[in-house]
Amino acid sequence: MKLQGIFSPITTPFNHEGELWKVKVQHNIEKWNATGLAGYVVVASTGESVMLGTDEKVQLWEWVAQFATPEKLLIAGTGMDSVHQTVALTNRAGEIGYKLALVKTPSFFKSQFSHAATQMLFFRAVADQAKIPVLLYNFPQNTGIDLAAEAVAELSHHPNIVGIKESSGNVEKLMQMVRESKQGFQVLTGSATTLAPSLAIGCTGGILAFANPAPYATISIWEAHRMREPEAALDWQNRIGRAAKLVTTKHGIGGLKYAMDLTGYYGGPPRLPLQVPTPAAKQEIEEAFADLRG
Repeated sequence: MKLQGIFSPITTPFNHEGELWKVKVQHNIEKWNATGLAGYVVVASTGESVMLGTDEKVQLWEWVAQFATPEKLLIAGTGMDSVHQTVALTNRAGEIGYKLALVKTPSFFKSQFSHAATQMLFFRAVADQAKIPVLLYNFPQNTGIDLAAEAVAELSHHPNIVGIKESSGNVEKLMQMVRESKQGFQVLTGSATTLAPSLAIGCTGGILAFANPAPYATISIWEAHRMREPEAALDWQNRIGRAAKLVTTKHGIGGLKYAMDLTGYYGGPPRLPLQVPTPAAKQEIEEAFADLRG
């Protein structure tokens, strides 16, 4: 399985009562189908996975599978804190047609989950029982747990673990993973603000929240890298720098969804207690996205 290019970890459309909105899922997917995105990650952190019940996750997987075109690789966010729950969700996603499971580090019992041995036990146990391949997911800014590069290198030898989404934004750590992991193990960045340098040091692609409102900009960086035009890649990287930081770090999911509303997608409200951006934040986002095509 080749994980090359830009994947969008899609947002979850809610109406103003906080319920899933099928027609807006269809609207977004059909617009993204027309882009060069390599695929979609459904029910991950950008999709507010911790705000969703199991039935809602399954419903979203089914809707996206219905509307996505065949060439888009479908990845399900299935990580839970227990091996049992994660395996059950992973295998359900596989039954629906998903080809890969994105599994985050467990994080609630931090005194135990912070140990590398526990982390590796978790991922190996999930991969042993999963009926589809596993993609590790490290996002220490949200989980408070940082999966060490050395642990990733060891896990890369498991036959059912095919890669990692590394969202720390630490390019040096990405380089270590690329260098020390098993040949063929694929490292993808989760940080749009460091996409070009991450590709330059060996990452095979990116899973980027910023691709929700601005897929063409992120794809342009990937295409410049693929065509061996590093100056063009860096030029695009500089163009998106401010906007990417605003909607993936500063203003969170609410800001990201507002940017989608600006670029022709449906963002809508996040689920409470997440909030929509303030008027000042909206103005800041509008200015940053003024020259970016959706």
